[in-house]
Amino acid sequence: MYKYDEIDQRLVDDRVAQFRDQVKRRIADDLSEEEFRPLRLQNGLYLQRHAYMLRVAIPYGLFNSAQMRVLGHIAKKYDRGYGHFTTRQNIQYNWLNLEDTPEILAELAKVQMHAIQTSGNCIRNITSDPFAGVAGDEVVDPRAVCELLRQWSTLHPEFAYLPRKFKIAVSASAEDRAIVAAHDVGLYLHKNNQGQLLADVLVGGGMGRTPILGVIIKRDLPWQELPNYLSAVLRVYNRFGRRDNMYKARIKILVKALGAEEFARQVESEYEHWVGGNSTFTETEWQRVAKHFTKPAYKQATSLQAEQVAQLADATDQKAFARWLERNVKSHQVSGYASVVLSLKPHGTVAPGDVTTEQMLAIADLADKYSFGEIRATHEQNLVLADVEQAQLYSLWKDAKTQGLVLPNIGYLTDIIACPGGDFCSLANAKSIPIANEIQKRFDDLDYLHDLGDISLNISGCMNSCGHHHVGNIGILGVDKDGQEWYQVTLGGDQGNNASIGKVIGPSFFAEDMPDVISKVIDVFVEKREPEEKFIDAVRRLGITPFKERVYQDRPNRKAADEVSHG
Repeated sequence: MYKYDEIDQRLVDDRVAQFRDQVKRRIADDLSEEEFRPLRLQNGLYLQRHAYMLRVAIPYGLFNSAQMRVLGHIAKKYDRGYGHFTTRQNIQYNWLNLEDTPEILAELAKVQMHAIQTSGNCIRNITSDPFAGVAGDEVVDPRAVCELLRQWSTLHPEFAYLPRKFKIAVSASAEDRAIVAAHDVGLYLHKNNQGQLLADVLVGGGMGRTPILGVIIKRDLPWQELPNYLSAVLRVYNRFGRRDNMYKARIKILVKALGAEEFARQVESEYEHWVGGNSTFTETEWQRVAKHFTKPAYKQATSLQAEQVAQLADATDQKAFARWLERNVKSHQVSGYASVVLSLKPHGTVAPGDVTTEQMLAIADLADKYSFGEIRATHEQNLVLADVEQAQLYSLWKDAKTQGLVLPNIGYLTDIIACPGGDFCSLANAKSIPIANEIQKRFDDLDYLHDLGDISLNISGCMNSCGHHHVGNIGILGVDKDGQEWYQVTLGGDQGNNASIGKVIGPSFFAEDMPDVISKVIDVFVEKREPEEKFIDAVRRLGITPFKERVYQDRPNRKAADEVSHG
């Protein structure tokens, strides 16, 4: 993975020194909260419901065991013994004291981490495929491009005060595992017949209050031109994006207002001033960065069939181990190796994506022992050990099991994506975590989950959509009505190559209704599915009507009961 050079380290160290002085002045009341707010947000520090929250950047979700140990140390020393992995492949702490934050940033800087541009109206952390460099369907390793773009966008003077936040995702495989179409800018990397690396550029995607999938406005852009073309996109956005209404300020609103064709025309006109300019990526720059993403020292390992791997387990473990192999272990580019997803979704006990200090330290040890010391964070809020020898999978399973990290629910209904919601976030209208936990408890049956197959369920506590509810097969959105928490349900959302936005099925529900609502949705699926049909395919075939009819069939009675109860 990429290692800081002197320039990187100096930039981060200087930022820590600046922030230390800013915090000192805030505590001394030399800076008002109004003056301090933009300074702390530039360092990923939010003031939430109960305490300060710090969001730490994990560029394209890739980090190492030494960094994980520091993350665990920070959780224990400065927070309440845990951290929360987010849908942008970052980690955040929810219970910090302001006076501790400069020292936290200093400790992060020692292991080449920071919190710059994890907040504010700037280019945020660039996300990508958590299986980059190891996925069997990969066209090209996207990490060098991600890193070049990270460096280009870090503290970019022209794009530090955009109309709103700006998110970029990169995919370079047959299957899109980065929800590229739901980003302000998405890049699909590929090669032409001459082996040249090119990019298709999508613009105008995003979730939030107005969910829209991006459209391709430029095909086959040479990788060297990425900073020039993206500068043209951002300059058009910076000039014409709305700043009078934060809910209409994202680039998707501008693209929608202008139309993709007209937006592309304006970008192309601007691009003429940039093409081939000083910002063009060079081969020398590529080599400087790409050398950090070479293959680790793989053994000459024999490729094992699934049955052979399953037989590595003791007799008493074989059923559980086989199920884990099926759901949590992914194919690898290199013969004899596999990638492993560590589930951070125990049923009904913690917030999806939460990891304790003890687990962080254990995962760091697992990474060192089994996966060349590297770890990946996924936007689904799980962690990946990307390079595990097949012959070591059973040993890894036993070690990870002691930390509760081997639940074989990856891609199942209980592998829920959820934002922190009203338990922590000052923007949230409703709680997300209790809803996720209650649904997990309701469906705490691995055999039943196995029969249901792949179903994604995403929960957001407000319209900002940090829980990606719009692209969940089942989406749940927390809303506020007259000071009460309600939940709106959507069906038919999806990520990947056939990304789609879910449709609202009707009026919202009380929190206590949600497990029953999801049960009814699942009941309809079970009754009407065709053999081996996936949930999303059934929704697309049937439409939302049969699900809606079942969910609301006793709604008049419930409404009357509610009126009596609240009367």
